[in-house]
Amino acid sequence: MPDKEQIIAIGDIHGCAESSKALLTKLNDQYGDDPVYVFVGDYIDRGPDSKKAVDDLIDFSEDHRCIFLRGNHDQMLLDAYEKNEWDIWLSNGGNTTLANYNSSPGKFDLPESHYDFFKDTILYWETEDFFFVHGGISPDLTIQENLESEYERSQFLWQRDHVYSVKNHWDKTVVFGHTPVKEPIVEENMVGIDTGCVYKQKGYGKLTAVVLPEMEFIQQESIDF
Repeated sequence: MPDKEQIIAIGDIHGCAESSKALLTKLNDQYGDDPVYVFVGDYIDRGPDSKKAVDDLIDFSEDHRCIFLRGNHDQMLLDAYEKNEWDIWLSNGGNTTLANYNSSPGKFDLPESHYDFFKDTILYWETEDFFFVHGGISPDLTIQENLESEYERSQFLWQRDHVYSVKNHWDKTVVFGHTPVKEPIVEENMVGIDTGCVYKQKGYGKLTAVVLPEMEFIQQESIDF
């Protein structure tokens, strides 16, 4: 892709289908199908309508260039569906998603198109200037060293050490979700865009997109609760 092609990254949706739809409509009205849209994962769980959120993302991807990263909640869904590993998912909000699909543990009526959507999500995506991941990467290693370590790659969905680190060894800007914050994180070589859309009652409640390389933030107040 061209070095400076416009990219729009979107934070954790967590089943907030109405907020997601409103933000995507806003982005489409302003930018159309020119940018690459990068979704940082966690499309499901805890919010009111995970099934509709995924339906809308699949529809959006039909006429927009989309990269769908895998979040830890998306991985937990796959582990439950593929490996019958239910406990950890159910203790992290999976029960709300099952209800959206009129399903129960062990009897998950997941449409094939939705299974394909989750199965095709990727661990990370990078360009010359940016590295996109759901959780994060170790701040004590370079990006290449993170990628070369099997252990560090296994932490990409869950990593939070970088959020609390005063420095990192990265050679490009890492864009991530996973850690809810009230305002986007903008620090040296890092941008965090999970502004807790699903946590409106806890004082968060925004879905955030960042336009790159301009570093322009566009937000949608939660309208799902």
